[in-house]
Amino acid sequence: MSPNCGLKCHGGPGYASPADAIKGPREEVLFVTAPNAADGPDAIFTVDVNPESDTFCQVISRVDVPHIGDEVHHTGWNACSSCHDKPTEKRSHLIVPCLNSDRIYIINVENERKIYLEHTIEPSKLHSLNLSFPHTSHCLADGNIMISTLGEANGTPSGNFLLLDGKTFEPKGTWPADEKTVPFNYDFWYQPRRNVMISTEWGSPNHIKKGFNPAHVGEGLYGNSVHIFEWDSKKYLQTIDLPQPLGALPLEVRFLHEPTSEHAFVGCALGSGIFRIHPVEENSTTHAATLVAFIPSKKVSGWALPEMPALITDILISMDDRFLYVSCWLHGDIRQYDISDPLKVKLNSQVYIGGSVHTESNVKVLEGEKPIEALYVKGRKIEGGPQMLQLSLDGKRLYVTTSLYKKWDDQFYPEHVKSGATMVQVNIDPESGKMEINRDFLIDFGKIEGGPYLAHEMRYPGGDCTSDIWI
Repeated sequence: MSPNCGLKCHGGPGYASPADAIKGPREEVLFVTAPNAADGPDAIFTVDVNPESDTFCQVISRVDVPHIGDEVHHTGWNACSSCHDKPTEKRSHLIVPCLNSDRIYIINVENERKIYLEHTIEPSKLHSLNLSFPHTSHCLADGNIMISTLGEANGTPSGNFLLLDGKTFEPKGTWPADEKTVPFNYDFWYQPRRNVMISTEWGSPNHIKKGFNPAHVGEGLYGNSVHIFEWDSKKYLQTIDLPQPLGALPLEVRFLHEPTSEHAFVGCALGSGIFRIHPVEENSTTHAATLVAFIPSKKVSGWALPEMPALITDILISMDDRFLYVSCWLHGDIRQYDISDPLKVKLNSQVYIGGSVHTESNVKVLEGEKPIEALYVKGRKIEGGPQMLQLSLDGKRLYVTTSLYKKWDDQFYPEHVKSGATMVQVNIDPESGKMEINRDFLIDFGKIEGGPYLAHEMRYPGGDCTSDIWI
């Protein structure tokens, strides 16, 4: 069965529903963005994750981009399950925005073993629209592609959204109909049947590029708000200022996959709070934020500050809307929360992958926690911490990469930059949900020719838990 087809194929990409996606074929390859940790060009890799394959855990295709210092980061699709009812559409191209260069690459992945660069949108085309620092990309049901941007052309913070034509891959303009921009931007997720879109905030591109300075948070150079838009009219409706300090740097936002659901979750990096975003009452266009979980900072010695936040850098919701996965890049743990009742979120399982507070780091936790052993997989010490997450459609395998952003990696985990990132796999019991690290799975991006590389985001050819939206 083609990965571009659900169990009841409509001829278009993806699946008819989240329930059909869960029954889809097992993932065999992943597309991975990988900034170069040295001075070479960044790359997009196809890696083999099929344990029955002769090339298991190896790179089977790659694109080396033609410029240096782009910082390939997140990716999106030209078409996804939002176009499932359109037989003429195909999930054939990865959209690859570059944070540092403001360039956007279009990668043809129709043949996953022979991927190639098909088109490049040069920075000047974004700058002509007064946009920079492109980040999250989502395909839309109308054939367009929408990309969040974090800055104006000169790098000062401004939240806007670029529209690309899904056929020509050329810019068409910006998304908000009323030309409303918000102070900061980062991620976004839309829920058409609720007629709502939510966007989040990182910070000022000019300052992000220089590394993280905690003083900049107090100076207003990083965000703590989420923004609500009306989807069909493209109008800005509301800003929700998340309470401080728990709401500092709200990064990833995820709606439940069920397309009629009103529940979305946001993970806050610096604040380490997890908020549920929801209407204040049924069918209301006014939304509220409710804190559903909080990860306390650790009191430490041997680190830059006396307290270390968890630094929530990614969240993911399982396709059945049962679990919320949270990566804590500094503390080193992945937390799995049971959200089967979104109003009563409960921690269900936890594993540690790298991080800053294990037994082989220089950081000491001062208040009575049991020491966490450094993680070795197939003899390789895992540096960095759990960053990007991707879950199998059936919810049984979680893939984890360890790079956040090259400048920040070098600041917090310099050995990680020297050795390159890794990808590990966590197995999940389908009944209890309990997580366990797979000691037989490792992709070492430090050993790939041309590197070392800092592996970041992952995509499956047929769609995944973080790219598909149902209409």
